[in-house]
Amino acid sequence: MSDFNNAPEQSQLGKSSAYVDQYDASLLFPIPRATKRAEIGVTGQPVFIGADLWTAFELSWLNTKGKPQVALAHITVPAESTHIVESKSFKLYLNSFNNTRLESADAVRDMIRRDISAAIWHGGTMQASVGVKLLLQEQFDAEPVHELDGLNLDRMDIECTRYEPAPDLLSANTEELPVSETLVSHLLKSNCLVTGQPDWGSVQISYRGPQIEQAGLLQYIVSFRNHN
Repeated sequence: MSDFNNAPEQSQLGKSSAYVDQYDASLLFPIPRATKRAEIGVTGQPVFIGADLWTAFELSWLNTKGKPQVALAHITVPAESTHIVESKSFKLYLNSFNNTRLESADAVRDMIRRDISAAIWHGGTMQASVGVKLLLQEQFDAEPVHELDGLNLDRMDIECTRYEPAPDLLSANTEELPVSETLVSHLLKSNCLVTGQPDWGSVQISYRGPQIEQAGLLQYIVSFRNHN
């Protein structure tokens, strides 16, 4: 399947979808990262590293006796991948495990890692695989709710007037010694490519180098607010 046919509007997002409860990796819908990255000036191989972090709270399958099993899943998708999996297709794919008999949680984990890894490189050379961690029922109570570590940029009382990506807001102090720090904001918002509805996120940036001007960085993060 070509990337032209993998445009977001061709996905199941915003459409009625049949409930598939038998394992089906073909439900995954990869979307190329390059198109939207090019709109903000990121072309070719990214100069940054990072990851998309997904948490699945509703994952279930049947053991070999037909008894339902449940788990939470943490899935880490490397940012250098050529594609990202569209979120609804990800959910439909996970639902397809619901009436599928599998030998163990390890088998489920390995299948998810294999399928998502294949999807995010979409026929290209796989340079990094997806990370998958499953938490079974007995581990649920130990799962913490933990804020992202780092200095919170949202503490600053700044004026924001730009709501489309504005990289010119970014600057760094090149006249001082390099710093090593981690910065966090919970004010990241953009809009869904297909439905136009809001997508919310938190961002954590760790870097070493000339110190980034924090007010400008926060204004830059906010500038994605009306971006699809």
